[in-house]
Amino acid sequence: YFTFLLFIIFLATSSLAGCSSVPTTAQPNSSAKPLRVLATTTIVGDVVKNVGGDMIELSVLLPAGADPHSFQPSPQDVAKVANADIIFANGAGLEEFLTPLLESAGATKKMVSVSEGIELLQSAKAQFEHDAETPTTSNETPGAHDHHSAGDPHVWFDPNNVIIWTQNIQRALSEKDPAHAALFQQNGENYIKQLKELDSWIRQQVNQIPVENRKLVTDHLAFTYFAKQYGFIQEGAVIPGYSSLAEPSAQDIAALVDAIKKYHIKAIFVGKTVNPSLAERVAEDTGIKIVRFYAGSLSEAGGEADTYLKFMRYDVSAIVQALK
Repeated sequence: YFTFLLFIIFLATSSLAGCSSVPTTAQPNSSAKPLRVLATTTIVGDVVKNVGGDMIELSVLLPAGADPHSFQPSPQDVAKVANADIIFANGAGLEEFLTPLLESAGATKKMVSVSEGIELLQSAKAQFEHDAETPTTSNETPGAHDHHSAGDPHVWFDPNNVIIWTQNIQRALSEKDPAHAALFQQNGENYIKQLKELDSWIRQQVNQIPVENRKLVTDHLAFTYFAKQYGFIQEGAVIPGYSSLAEPSAQDIAALVDAIKKYHIKAIFVGKTVNPSLAERVAEDTGIKIVRFYAGSLSEAGGEADTYLKFMRYDVSAIVQALK
């Protein structure tokens, strides 16, 4: 009887082992690893996530709240860059830290500039040696040029530029993972539809602002694309340049104070990652208010601007409330 019992147990165990092996053989693709994707900023990362979906394993180099102009990479960041299959950057001269980081990790060929193909604009009010609003094409490696020569890198303030981002991301992911190209295309099309809806919403909101009030002063020049697309004038900035790291001269500040008084500017918009002390001084001298906005980073997850779509809605609402 004992021998018979052992025989029954052996048969049952063999049967169970055979059953447990079925899913493994039935799902040969379950072990396929998703693409390891690295994005430089939270804004780029959010757009990449919308296109890549569950088919990518996404990491973001800059934490939420970090200023891309002042970011200093750590040794751990070199490892992140080295381990990535593909790296998405804003480009257009924004990530000046990235070129040496890519070279250190031997990862230069992994980098994709999502802004490739976007015409870079010089602000009409930028105190640079170039003619105002001179377009160039963004094909350069981030950091290859300074902000003076490349133009305004803040291309994401126009959702129509983010449509170009989406197309670039979709193309790059499809080339890297052709098996999921159809999925990337569908995700991209769905997201572009949302971006077009955002563009229409912005136009409706801006209509609340009288034309004579559509004048923007910021902590640094960031609204070139937004101003051109939605009918504003970027009258100036506390720092008359595209980087928050530059330092204005006494003459720059005096000229801005004069412009604020002359054009009856209603507010100074200061990025949440920027020290507001200089802007506060100008506000005191002119009697206008300071309005904080999201510039180079999304909010923390769960916050008021933790996706690009929410980021733009927050900023546009802040502009409308301040200027209407």
